[in-house]
Amino acid sequence: MKLKQKEINIKNRRATFDYEIVETFTAGLVLTGTEIKSIRNGHASLVDTFCYVSAAGEVWVKNMNIAQYFYGTYNNHEARRDRKLLLNKKEIAKIGKMGKDSGYTIVPLRLFISDRGYAKLVIGIARGKKEYDKRQSIKEREDKRNLARLMHK
Repeated sequence: MKLKQKEINIKNRRATFDYEIVETFTAGLVLTGTEIKSIRNGHASLVDTFCYVSAAGEVWVKNMNIAQYFYGTYNNHEARRDRKLLLNKKEIAKIGKMGKDSGYTIVPLRLFISDRGYAKLVIGIARGKKEYDKRQSIKEREDKRNLARLMHK
């Protein structure tokens, strides 16, 4: 009998507001033992996080905060270290090519635990929004909220 794990779904809400997402990829993460335990407890944040492709052809996530595990001893991990992402060569080539184009950046969108118990990171190739695009996003969100209120009355 398998124990039911609580659903871990950590989102980067700021990314969808600041960027227009062009394409998404799901990548595995290379983590240490205390890092995965801390993620399973829900102690991670994607604020101010970004990804880059290194010269060696690897994709890394930078500035992702995974809080230190409470019960970790001297084996505890550093909270904000660079972590390697696991993708296949075709995906890395595509991300690297689009990431080099001006105006595009690679942003983490969501961190979750898969059905098999692995930590996965959804990354997106994004283009920065202009100020008027952000105002349009706010207007659409408010219209959707007002429509939902009218439907429930």
